[in-house]
Amino acid sequence: MDVRLRPLRDDEFDAYVEHGKVWYARDLSENGGAPPELAQKKAEEDWALLLPERLASPGQHLFAVEEIATGERVGDAWIAERDTQFEGKVAFVYSIEIDARFRGRGLGKQAMLLLEDEARALGLTRISLNVFGGNEVARSLYRSLGYAEAAVAMSKDISSDPSASS
Repeated sequence: MDVRLRPLRDDEFDAYVEHGKVWYARDLSENGGAPPELAQKKAEEDWALLLPERLASPGQHLFAVEEIATGERVGDAWIAERDTQFEGKVAFVYSIEIDARFRGRGLGKQAMLLLEDEARALGLTRISLNVFGGNEVARSLYRSLGYAEAAVAMSKDISSDPSASS
């Protein structure tokens, strides 16, 4: 099965955003340590900030991932043009998701390579992303494509004193 990217349509936008906010808030809570209510608030704020003009938001590129042979939508992806302090303008992957029914077939890898092509077409020479530590499937995919970790945030819950139980 081979896939292509096509621009997300306006009639798909609202459902895409609602789904994305739910997953982003869940990741922030489960893997980022944010309390659920604060994760939900941050998700609402971030998506509104990044997509104020919906699909016409400057520098934002949202796609449906479709199977070429059938045209069936199997996922979606979002990259943005971002200015960074040290690397200049880069493509930043905000989201890539393959529907659970189609996972394990290499479609995520194909979609990432297509996003890299999109970034090159925009004149960008670097692509970056963030991935939560608990998302081993995604981290493995990115490593297989040559992505390297630039920073790793770590934390530990110390709310209980281990010496108190002695």
